[in-house]
Amino acid sequence: MSVHPTAHVDPGARLGEGVEIGPFCVVGPEVVLGDGVVLKSHVVVQGDTEIGAGTLVFPFAVLGEVPQDLKYAGERTRLRIGARNRIREHVTMNLGTAGGGGETRVGDGGLFMAGCHVAHDAQVGDRVIVANSAAIAGHCVIGDDVVIGGLAGIHQWVRIGRGAMIGALAMVTHDVIPHGLIQGPRGELDGLNLVGLRRRGVPREDISALRAAYAGLRDGEGAFQERAAALGADDSALVRELAEFVLAASDRQFLTPR
Repeated sequence: MSVHPTAHVDPGARLGEGVEIGPFCVVGPEVVLGDGVVLKSHVVVQGDTEIGAGTLVFPFAVLGEVPQDLKYAGERTRLRIGARNRIREHVTMNLGTAGGGGETRVGDGGLFMAGCHVAHDAQVGDRVIVANSAAIAGHCVIGDDVVIGGLAGIHQWVRIGRGAMIGALAMVTHDVIPHGLIQGPRGELDGLNLVGLRRRGVPREDISALRAAYAGLRDGEGAFQERAAALGADDSALVRELAEFVLAASDRQFLTPR
């Protein structure tokens, strides 16, 4: 373990094996750093915050500060960050709130580029990429393998399904289906994230089934949820996942195919 003499680490903090804390970092009394966590320099980690093994945090990131929510009244809440994440310069991730379940959670293996924000009570999956200066608002649910482009904004309470791609500068105000492709300044559903599916090695027959399901959502009869319900009996696991996502409870409407 290595702690630079200019860093301030509270005696109550729990540090795993091989932790490195660089110059001018501040680590609060309730912080837990897993094995091999590296805080490069000028990093602030406060509150009831746990960072998983092998995560690398770059200068001027602030993790576990109080939420940007006027309803927050100092209640005890948490931030849980998984293993092997890369958290770049000036990233902010806030504690949860009592009204939102009390916990902000980030999964494993993510890349959070410079200046991006994860707000209170957000639930972020594994292998998520959030590009420079993008913002995830409070209570959002971001599935595994999602990519969020630079300067994009995700409205509070929005759900983004697994494998979706959010284009740069998009403002996403409604739920996004799994593997959806969002483009445009007001966030329109413009197809499927076919590049992402192929990169993850999804079989051609499953991609074909998903494309047919998307066409059914776009061109089928009835309301959007009725079209999704008609997909539920499909043999493809990806199509069933799509149907279940659309039919699940949500506080937002959906971005529907153009």
